[in-house]
Amino acid sequence: MENSDQRRQFVGELWRRFEALQEWAIHNWPDQQHPLSSANFVEARKEILALGHDDMFKQAEPSVAEPADGGPQYIEVTPAPWP
Repeated sequence: MENSDQRRQFVGELWRRFEALQEWAIHNWPDQQHPLSSANFVEARKEILALGHDDMFKQAEPSVAEPADGGPQYIEVTPAPWP
């Protein structure tokens, strides 16, 4: 429980600092022909918010057995060419 509260406090502080950095970057961006906006920071905000989720810290279960455990030696991940 305490770990969750610490994580929430950390994410809150990180969010406040990121907002300040974002404002600084928007106001000090040297290329006025192509100004920055808050839309340029969407992915970073998603990553910061993801830090607060407990799911991120749980390891994913492997979907296929390892080769040493009888799983396949090779798994095709490249899609077939378009006919």
